[in-house]
Amino acid sequence: MPGLFYEPIDRKKFLATAARMAGAVALTPIALPARAADVPVDEAHIALLSDTHIPADPANEYRGFRPVDNLRQIVPQIVAAQPAAAIVSGDAARLAGRQEDYTSLKELLAPIARQAPIYIGLGNHDDRRNFFEVFSAAGGDDALVGGKHVTVFELGPVRFIVLDSLLYVNNVAGLLGKAQRAWLARFLETSDDRPHVLLVHHTLGDGDGDLLDVDRLFAIIGPHPKVKALFYGHSHRYAQERRGHIQLINLPAVGYNFADDQPVGWVDARFSRAGVMMVLRAIGGNRDGNGQTTLISWA
Repeated sequence: MPGLFYEPIDRKKFLATAARMAGAVALTPIALPARAADVPVDEAHIALLSDTHIPADPANEYRGFRPVDNLRQIVPQIVAAQPAAAIVSGDAARLAGRQEDYTSLKELLAPIARQAPIYIGLGNHDDRRNFFEVFSAAGGDDALVGGKHVTVFELGPVRFIVLDSLLYVNNVAGLLGKAQRAWLARFLETSDDRPHVLLVHHTLGDGDGDLLDVDRLFAIIGPHPKVKALFYGHSHRYAQERRGHIQLINLPAVGYNFADDQPVGWVDARFSRAGVMMVLRAIGGNRDGNGQTTLISWA
Protein backbone atom coordinates (compact mmCIF):
# COMPACT_ATOMS: atom_id res chain seq x y z
CA MET A 1 0.00 0.00 0.00
CA PRO A 2 1.67 3.24 -1.08
CA GLY A 3 2.41 5.83 1.54
CA LEU A 4 2.24 3.31 4.36
CA PHE A 5 5.05 3.69 6.89
CA TYR A 6 4.96 0.93 9.50
CA GLU A 7 7.99 -0.68 11.09
CA PRO A 8 6.71 -2.45 14.22
CA ILE A 9 9.47 -3.25 16.64
CA ASP A 10 9.74 -6.71 18.15
CA ARG A 11 9.03 -6.51 21.91
CA LYS A 12 11.88 -8.79 22.95
CA LYS A 13 14.37 -6.98 20.71
CA PHE A 14 13.14 -3.62 21.99
CA LEU A 15 13.54 -4.60 25.63
CA ALA A 16 16.98 -6.10 25.01
CA THR A 17 18.13 -3.01 23.14
CA ALA A 18 16.75 -0.70 25.82
CA ALA A 19 18.54 -2.69 28.51
CA ARG A 20 21.86 -2.41 26.68
CA MET A 21 21.39 1.32 26.23
CA ALA A 22 20.28 2.03 29.79
CA GLY A 23 22.79 4.26 31.55
CA ALA A 24 24.48 5.20 28.32
CA VAL A 25 21.81 7.59 27.03
CA ALA A 26 18.54 8.99 28.29
CA LEU A 27 15.78 7.19 26.39
CA THR A 28 12.53 8.86 25.39
CA PRO A 29 9.80 6.42 26.49
CA ILE A 30 8.23 4.66 23.52
CA ALA A 31 4.97 2.82 24.04
CA LEU A 32 5.04 -0.71 22.67
CA PRO A 33 2.47 -1.82 20.12
CA ALA A 34 -0.84 -2.84 21.63
CA ARG A 35 -2.02 -6.40 21.11
CA ALA A 36 -4.91 -6.78 18.69
CA ALA A 37 -7.14 -7.81 21.59
CA ASP A 38 -6.43 -4.46 23.29
CA VAL A 39 -7.84 -2.41 20.39
CA PRO A 40 -11.58 -1.68 20.69
CA VAL A 41 -13.49 -3.01 17.69
CA ASP A 42 -16.17 -0.36 18.06
CA GLU A 43 -13.89 2.62 17.43
CA ALA A 44 -11.00 3.78 15.28
CA HIS A 45 -8.42 5.81 17.19
CA ILE A 46 -6.49 7.93 14.67
CA ALA A 47 -3.88 10.67 14.99
CA LEU A 48 -4.67 13.26 12.30
CA LEU A 49 -1.91 15.52 10.99
CA SER A 50 -1.63 17.86 8.04
CA ASP A 51 0.88 20.20 6.46
CA THR A 52 3.95 18.95 8.31
CA HIS A 53 6.15 20.78 5.75
CA ILE A 54 9.30 18.98 6.89
CA PRO A 55 12.56 20.28 5.33
CA ALA A 56 15.89 18.54 5.18
CA ASP A 57 17.42 21.39 7.18
CA PRO A 58 16.13 21.33 10.78
CA ALA A 59 16.96 25.03 11.15
CA ASN A 60 14.58 25.99 8.35
CA GLU A 61 11.81 28.23 9.66
CA TYR A 62 8.81 30.22 8.48
CA ARG A 63 6.78 32.79 10.41
CA GLY A 64 8.92 32.04 13.44
CA PHE A 65 8.11 28.30 13.37
CA ARG A 66 10.52 25.46 12.77
CA PRO A 67 8.53 22.54 11.31
CA VAL A 68 11.14 19.99 12.40
CA ASP A 69 10.98 21.20 16.01
CA ASN A 70 7.18 21.13 15.89
CA LEU A 71 7.05 17.53 14.72
CA ARG A 72 9.68 16.55 17.27
CA GLN A 73 7.38 17.90 19.95
CA ILE A 74 4.28 16.22 18.52
CA VAL A 75 5.67 12.72 17.91
CA PRO A 76 6.05 11.84 21.63
CA GLN A 77 2.48 13.03 22.22
CA ILE A 78 1.20 10.67 19.55
CA VAL A 79 3.32 7.81 20.85
CA ALA A 80 1.90 8.38 24.33
CA ALA A 81 -1.67 8.53 22.98
CA GLN A 82 -1.20 5.10 21.31
CA PRO A 83 -3.53 5.55 18.33
CA ALA A 84 -4.15 2.56 16.10
CA ALA A 85 -2.97 4.56 13.08
CA ALA A 86 -1.87 8.04 11.99
CA ILE A 87 -2.69 9.95 8.82
CA VAL A 88 -0.77 12.87 7.32
CA SER A 89 -3.10 14.77 5.00
CA GLY A 90 -0.65 16.16 2.47
CA ASP A 91 2.13 18.72 2.20
CA ALA A 92 4.42 16.35 4.04
CA ALA A 93 7.48 18.13 2.64
CA ARG A 94 8.49 21.75 3.07
CA LEU A 95 8.17 23.26 -0.44
CA ALA A 96 9.25 21.21 -3.45
CA GLY A 97 9.12 17.66 -2.06
CA ARG A 98 12.84 16.93 -2.19
CA GLN A 99 13.97 13.41 -1.43
CA GLU A 100 16.02 14.72 1.52
CA ASP A 101 12.84 16.23 2.99
CA TYR A 102 11.13 12.84 3.01
CA THR A 103 14.20 11.20 4.51
CA SER A 104 14.02 13.69 7.37
CA LEU A 105 10.26 13.12 7.71
CA LYS A 106 10.72 9.37 7.87
CA GLU A 107 13.32 9.68 10.63
CA LEU A 108 11.06 11.97 12.64
CA LEU A 109 8.03 9.69 12.27
CA ALA A 110 9.92 6.49 13.10
CA PRO A 111 8.83 6.31 16.79
CA ILE A 112 5.18 6.35 15.69
CA ALA A 113 5.79 3.83 12.91
CA ARG A 114 7.21 1.40 15.46
CA GLN A 115 3.81 1.11 17.10
CA ALA A 116 1.22 2.06 14.45
CA PRO A 117 0.92 2.42 10.66
CA ILE A 118 1.18 5.92 9.19
CA TYR A 119 -0.73 6.73 6.00
CA ILE A 120 0.63 9.73 4.09
CA GLY A 121 -1.35 11.65 1.48
CA LEU A 122 0.09 14.09 -1.04
CA GLY A 123 -0.41 17.83 -1.43
CA ASN A 124 0.92 20.59 -3.63
CA HIS A 125 4.29 20.79 -1.86
CA ASP A 126 4.95 17.08 -2.37
CA ASP A 127 6.70 15.32 -5.23
CA ARG A 128 5.24 11.92 -6.02
CA ARG A 129 8.44 10.44 -7.48
CA ASN A 130 10.67 11.59 -4.62
CA PHE A 131 8.08 10.51 -2.08
CA PHE A 132 8.10 6.94 -3.37
CA GLU A 133 11.89 6.85 -3.32
CA VAL A 134 11.67 7.09 0.47
CA PHE A 135 8.24 5.63 1.23
CA SER A 136 8.07 2.60 -1.02
CA ALA A 137 4.86 1.66 -2.82
CA ALA A 138 4.47 -1.63 -0.98
CA GLY A 139 1.03 -2.23 -2.46
CA GLY A 140 2.28 -2.35 -6.02
CA ASP A 141 1.14 -0.43 -9.07
CA ASP A 142 -2.51 -1.36 -8.53
CA ALA A 143 -2.50 1.02 -5.54
CA LEU A 144 -1.95 3.92 -7.95
CA VAL A 145 -5.01 5.24 -9.76
CA GLY A 146 -4.15 7.06 -12.96
CA GLY A 147 -0.77 7.94 -11.51
CA LYS A 148 -2.36 9.15 -8.27
CA HIS A 149 -1.57 7.85 -4.79
CA VAL A 150 -4.76 6.41 -3.23
CA THR A 151 -4.97 4.53 0.06
CA VAL A 152 -7.96 2.66 1.49
CA PHE A 153 -7.95 0.95 4.86
CA GLU A 154 -10.49 -0.23 7.43
CA LEU A 155 -10.12 0.27 11.16
CA GLY A 156 -12.78 -0.74 13.64
CA PRO A 157 -16.17 0.18 12.18
CA VAL A 158 -14.88 2.83 9.74
CA ARG A 159 -13.37 2.81 6.24
CA PHE A 160 -10.81 5.53 5.45
CA ILE A 161 -9.98 6.72 1.93
CA VAL A 162 -6.92 8.94 1.48
CA LEU A 163 -7.05 10.72 -1.88
CA ASP A 164 -4.33 12.48 -3.88
CA SER A 165 -4.92 16.09 -4.94
CA LEU A 166 -1.34 16.85 -6.03
CA LEU A 167 -1.47 18.55 -9.44
CA TYR A 168 1.80 20.47 -9.82
CA VAL A 169 4.69 20.48 -7.37
CA ASN A 170 5.00 23.76 -5.48
CA ASN A 171 1.99 25.29 -7.23
CA VAL A 172 -1.00 25.95 -5.08
CA ALA A 173 -4.00 24.43 -6.94
CA GLY A 174 -5.10 20.83 -6.55
CA LEU A 175 -6.92 18.30 -8.72
CA LEU A 176 -8.17 14.76 -8.19
CA GLY A 177 -8.46 14.17 -11.92
CA LYS A 178 -10.78 12.07 -14.04
CA ALA A 179 -9.20 8.67 -13.33
CA GLN A 180 -9.24 9.10 -9.56
CA ARG A 181 -12.81 10.42 -9.59
CA ALA A 182 -13.94 7.51 -11.75
CA TRP A 183 -12.24 5.06 -9.41
CA LEU A 184 -13.90 6.66 -6.38
CA ALA A 185 -17.34 6.53 -8.02
CA ARG A 186 -16.92 2.82 -8.79
CA PHE A 187 -15.58 2.10 -5.33
CA LEU A 188 -18.48 3.78 -3.54
CA GLU A 189 -20.99 1.94 -5.71
CA THR A 190 -19.69 -1.44 -4.55
CA SER A 191 -18.38 -0.87 -1.00
CA ASP A 192 -20.43 -1.80 2.05
CA ASP A 193 -22.46 0.62 4.18
CA ARG A 194 -20.05 1.16 7.04
CA PRO A 195 -19.15 4.83 7.65
CA HIS A 196 -16.69 6.14 5.06
CA VAL A 197 -14.28 8.96 5.92
CA LEU A 198 -12.37 10.68 3.11
CA LEU A 199 -9.18 12.70 3.39
CA VAL A 200 -7.72 15.03 0.78
CA HIS A 201 -5.17 17.80 1.00
CA HIS A 202 -6.77 20.77 -0.75
CA THR A 203 -9.42 23.15 0.49
CA LEU A 204 -12.94 22.89 -0.87
CA GLY A 205 -13.72 26.40 -2.14
CA ASP A 206 -13.89 27.77 -5.67
CA GLY A 207 -10.64 29.74 -5.69
CA ASP A 208 -7.69 29.18 -7.98
CA GLY A 209 -5.74 27.59 -5.12
CA ASP A 210 -8.47 25.18 -4.01
CA LEU A 211 -9.41 21.71 -5.22
CA LEU A 212 -10.31 22.53 -8.83
CA ASP A 213 -12.72 19.61 -9.27
CA VAL A 214 -14.42 19.96 -5.88
CA ASP A 215 -17.93 20.17 -7.37
CA ARG A 216 -17.35 16.96 -9.31
CA LEU A 217 -16.11 15.34 -6.08
CA PHE A 218 -19.31 16.28 -4.24
CA ALA A 219 -21.37 15.06 -7.17
CA ILE A 220 -19.79 11.65 -6.55
CA ILE A 221 -19.91 11.49 -2.75
CA GLY A 222 -23.12 13.46 -2.14
CA PRO A 223 -25.54 10.67 -3.13
CA HIS A 224 -23.89 8.23 -0.68
CA PRO A 225 -25.14 8.51 2.92
CA LYS A 226 -22.27 6.25 4.00
CA VAL A 227 -19.78 9.05 3.23
CA LYS A 228 -19.84 10.76 6.60
CA ALA A 229 -16.91 13.18 6.59
CA LEU A 230 -14.24 14.81 4.46
CA PHE A 231 -11.04 15.95 6.17
CA TYR A 232 -8.61 18.32 4.46
CA GLY A 233 -5.70 20.68 5.13
CA HIS A 234 -3.95 23.28 2.92
CA SER A 235 -5.31 26.42 4.64
CA HIS A 236 -3.46 25.81 7.94
CA ARG A 237 -6.71 26.39 9.84
CA TYR A 238 -8.79 24.35 12.26
CA ALA A 239 -12.48 24.56 11.42
CA GLN A 240 -15.62 22.46 11.01
CA GLU A 241 -18.69 22.91 8.82
CA ARG A 242 -21.21 20.75 6.98
CA ARG A 243 -22.34 20.30 3.38
CA GLY A 244 -25.52 18.29 3.24
CA HIS A 245 -24.95 15.17 5.32
CA ILE A 246 -21.15 15.36 4.97
CA GLN A 247 -19.06 16.82 7.78
CA LEU A 248 -16.13 18.97 6.57
CA ILE A 249 -13.15 19.24 8.92
CA ASN A 250 -10.19 21.50 8.12
CA LEU A 251 -7.15 20.15 9.98
CA PRO A 252 -4.59 22.46 11.62
CA ALA A 253 -1.05 22.52 10.30
CA VAL A 254 1.91 20.94 12.05
CA GLY A 255 4.55 23.09 10.36
CA TYR A 256 3.25 26.64 10.87
CA ASN A 257 0.09 28.72 10.71
CA PHE A 258 -0.77 31.46 8.23
CA ALA A 259 -2.65 33.57 10.80
CA ASP A 260 -1.87 34.26 14.45
CA ASP A 261 -5.36 33.24 15.58
CA GLN A 262 -4.83 29.65 14.36
CA PRO A 263 -3.30 26.74 16.29
CA VAL A 264 -0.32 24.68 15.21
CA GLY A 265 -0.64 21.03 16.13
CA TRP A 266 -2.60 17.83 15.50
CA VAL A 267 -5.95 16.22 16.23
CA ASP A 268 -6.50 13.12 18.37
CA ALA A 269 -9.62 11.53 16.88
CA ARG A 270 -11.82 8.59 17.83
CA PHE A 271 -14.24 7.46 15.13
CA SER A 272 -17.29 5.29 15.66
CA ARG A 273 -20.39 4.31 13.72
CA ALA A 274 -22.17 7.27 15.30
CA GLY A 275 -19.60 10.02 14.79
CA VAL A 276 -16.18 11.28 15.79
CA MET A 277 -14.70 12.81 18.93
CA MET A 278 -11.78 15.13 18.18
CA VAL A 279 -9.34 16.60 20.69
CA LEU A 280 -7.12 19.46 19.52
CA ARG A 281 -3.48 19.13 20.57
CA ALA A 282 -2.00 22.58 19.96
CA ILE A 283 1.74 22.97 20.49
CA GLY A 284 2.11 26.44 18.97
CA GLY A 285 0.33 29.40 17.48
CA ASN A 286 -2.99 30.11 19.19
CA ARG A 287 -3.09 27.52 21.99
CA ASP A 288 -6.34 28.76 23.55
CA GLY A 289 -8.18 25.71 22.21
CA ASN A 290 -5.56 23.17 23.31
CA GLY A 291 -7.36 20.15 24.76
CA GLN A 292 -10.72 21.27 23.39
CA THR A 293 -12.99 18.34 22.55
CA THR A 294 -15.34 18.51 19.58
CA LEU A 295 -18.08 15.91 19.20
CA ILE A 296 -19.54 15.44 15.72
CA SER A 297 -22.49 13.17 15.08
CA TRP A 298 -23.02 11.60 11.68
CA ALA A 299 -26.81 11.97 12.13
